[in-house]
Amino acid sequence: MAERGLETLRYGPMKPIGLTNAHNPTVKPYAVVQLRQDNTLGTLYNMVGFQTKLKYGEQIRIFRTIPGLEKAEFTRLGGLHRNTYLNSPIILDKSLRLKQRPQLRFAGQITGCEGYVESSAIGLLAGRFAVAEYKNTCPSLPPKTTAFGALLNHITGGHIATQETGKQSFQPMNINFGLFPPIDCVHHLEKRLSSKEKKLAKKQAIITRALNDCIQWLTHEESK
Repeated sequence: MAERGLETLRYGPMKPIGLTNAHNPTVKPYAVVQLRQDNTLGTLYNMVGFQTKLKYGEQIRIFRTIPGLEKAEFTRLGGLHRNTYLNSPIILDKSLRLKQRPQLRFAGQITGCEGYVESSAIGLLAGRFAVAEYKNTCPSLPPKTTAFGALLNHITGGHIATQETGKQSFQPMNINFGLFPPIDCVHHLEKRLSSKEKKLAKKQAIITRALNDCIQWLTHEESK
């Protein structure tokens, strides 16, 4: 990340947006280092987003230049973790089963989703699909217009089918607006909105559609 430029980190793991200085709310930080409490005693903190290949000695030297960490004791230093995941669009079916061995079903981060909430969501879907299979019923897939469905569609390869040209490769992803099917905003409103307002209106329309479709899907499931 540092090779991209001096400003890169403050727009990544050091991004200060959304944080307020309780002692002086009017002062906005240039960049921040977030510490997350890791034990109940409050003696162990994790530096959020600091994966690095720097040598341990260099890590300690640099981290001690951060105000407040000059005398910190580092119990474990940063390192890069390997994100292992399946080529899900090729080997998994729409209900997260292994195509070659349907008795096996996968869930969570290994399927190609990123984030705690996303991994939990895919685990929830895998559980619902497993229960449906146990009851000898056809599992009902969530609509692609919902967050559940959009993420599942990404994992099981729906996104690849819509790409016309270029090399197609599967990469893990968080839920984001780009995974949802397009939506048409109300044209008579678009004429009165600025470019920024149009983007916000479109996102709000996607959210509203997602919530409504998710409620309908869950209601239908409960009525079975």
